[in-house]
Amino acid sequence: MASEHETLRVVVLISGSGTNLQALIDAQISGAPFEIVAVVSNAPGAFGLERAKRRAIPIAVVDHRAYPDRASFESELARVIDDHDPGLVVLAGFMRILTPPFVACYLGRMLNIHPSLLPKYRGLHTHERALAAGDSEHGASVHFVTAELDGGPVIIQAVVPVLPDDTPQTLAARVLAQEHVIYPLAVRWFAEGRLWLGSDRRVYLDGQVLETPYRLTSGS
Repeated sequence: MASEHETLRVVVLISGSGTNLQALIDAQISGAPFEIVAVVSNAPGAFGLERAKRRAIPIAVVDHRAYPDRASFESELARVIDDHDPGLVVLAGFMRILTPPFVACYLGRMLNIHPSLLPKYRGLHTHERALAAGDSEHGASVHFVTAELDGGPVIIQAVVPVLPDDTPQTLAARVLAQEHVIYPLAVRWFAEGRLWLGSDRRVYLDGQVLETPYRLTSGS
């Protein structure tokens, strides 16, 4: 977290179009107390890199396909991240599973957003799974990253209703719109020193243990 007189340095990792990256860029432009100092992608063609270029944010590509194994890829990824001396690493649609040793290097200063109400539906195809289960609500979760896939302590969730005529695509679109609200909010909390991961692996917000995730509910 940043001190009272510092702006939090943030490195964002992406693999795709970067809509959550854009939400963070927009928040920064609007005066949020953090600065995106680099955007790093494992996919050379990721459109999110173009979003960063438009705002003169440094970019880097660490293409996982160019490395013989996961360890060498992650070693280079860590080198690139650390070159920018971030206080926080933000995964924004970064589609690579990270190993426990890599995660350990950034424990307590790496966030992820996942399109489900964790602990439901870890992994992929979350919208299809929510519809198949007949859920009445769905959403997204921001959490601290730990070695367990999509299993880190949850900070904040956005909840949307599942409508009778929903498809995976319509549901995904509504969830994504709420992701753009809660991710900048969580990063802002961290930047303001209000949010941290305790040594007990629990989430603290404003000095208190967050016994259940902070929830924002959307009516549509």
